[in-house]
Amino acid sequence: MLRGRTYYILIFLLLVGGSASICGSWPPSRWNDGQLAGAVTFMLAAGMGMLSIISARVRMQKLAARVVQMIEQTKLSFIDASDSESAPFIAAVNDLVNYVEKSVSDASLAVKELEIQLKVATAQRQHAEAIIYSISDGVLVTDPFDELVLANESAAKTFNFDLEKANRRPIDSVICDAKTIELIREMRQSDSTGRRIVEHQIKTAEGVRTYKMTLSCVADQNDEPAGVVAVLHDMTKEKEVAEMKNDFVSNVSHELRTPLASIKAYVEMLIDGEATDEKTTHEFYEVIQNEANRLGRLIDNILNISRIESGLVKINKQPQSLMVIMKEAIEVITPQAKLKQIKIEEKLTPAFYQTLADKDMLYQAVLNLLSNAIKYTPEGGTVTVQTEVNEGKKRVIGRISDTGVGIPPKDLPFVFDKFYRAEANNRMAKGTGLGLSLVKHIVETVHQGRIFVESQVGKGSCFGFELDLCE
Repeated sequence: MLRGRTYYILIFLLLVGGSASICGSWPPSRWNDGQLAGAVTFMLAAGMGMLSIISARVRMQKLAARVVQMIEQTKLSFIDASDSESAPFIAAVNDLVNYVEKSVSDASLAVKELEIQLKVATAQRQHAEAIIYSISDGVLVTDPFDELVLANESAAKTFNFDLEKANRRPIDSVICDAKTIELIREMRQSDSTGRRIVEHQIKTAEGVRTYKMTLSCVADQNDEPAGVVAVLHDMTKEKEVAEMKNDFVSNVSHELRTPLASIKAYVEMLIDGEATDEKTTHEFYEVIQNEANRLGRLIDNILNISRIESGLVKINKQPQSLMVIMKEAIEVITPQAKLKQIKIEEKLTPAFYQTLADKDMLYQAVLNLLSNAIKYTPEGGTVTVQTEVNEGKKRVIGRISDTGVGIPPKDLPFVFDKFYRAEANNRMAKGTGLGLSLVKHIVETVHQGRIFVESQVGKGSCFGFELDLCE
């Protein structure tokens, strides 16, 4: 590469030679005014052309750095005009050289500013990508040609595609969900500056899930559509919780209405004087009392389950003997068993095997299981209360078995759900459908144990639970 004055002398000779070709003579002192003007015009045009080439090339970072270095090393000086006749021509060349030097310096500054802007833009993009990659919602960003330019892991998991291979590929070759592709294309074609929120179900590897999809157009500097951003929020659990709440309110309303209707009916009969004797009046009072007690139990169970689920219940865990708790529950339930001539058999382990438990809550769970066993066992049947100890696993097991009607296999997976009652056994005994749900919460939520059920229709059922032994 040419260095120093040689570079500029070569430029000068090229310009002068071109001028001489145009004017047809040398030296410049022989040129007339027209020839001199033509030569100067040629040199200015050639100089401006070279300036354009230089300006275009200095926008390239590496070449700009070399040009700046060359200028700093050569210390450009102007040509001395010793001939008065060629002074205008020499002055024009000096002005041209000065203009070139200033243009190169300005271009160098512009390149440096562009470099700074590029670094800032790159940092901003990396920051935006880091935010998008870190959020749990799925994010898809497409360009005006419906090609995927950005996505995060959540979106890749939802639509089951490879994040590294999906960049700059058409969305219809990346996403298998036709509805999502249609929504993105419609949003891009709408040229809308607002947002569109759509609830959409997508089939994923985990099954069909419900998403709230928020779509918005991205505009460029000229407010032209530059692509679409789609954010997918998984609201499957929210939908399930909402449905559970609706079911809960519906079931509670139904369960409350039944005892209230009975109480209201018998009170109206008493007011109307339909109880003409003491015996009938006493029967009406008993019905009202039983329904009021049932209503109270229902409300208590609802409150207890709600407190356990919300974590507001006060738990007082102390080392307790499961055998002692079982014995206390048996003593309370025995009068009810005798009315139906049901025999209660005890197979209990020694009292020194203890578990860390809240005595009152565990007692309530055992009493509920015993009460259910008595309810669904015909007269003359047997209820067996048993405790076992597995010292190897450090677990104590409680079992309450009966010789009752049993539970159909189709109902077994749901017996611990709120308000669920097996249709086959509804006529045999009344209930709220909350007792077993409360037992499960006490065993598993409060005591971190495990509850289970085994049953055969016509032969009976066995409800049991496991708790940790105290060390």
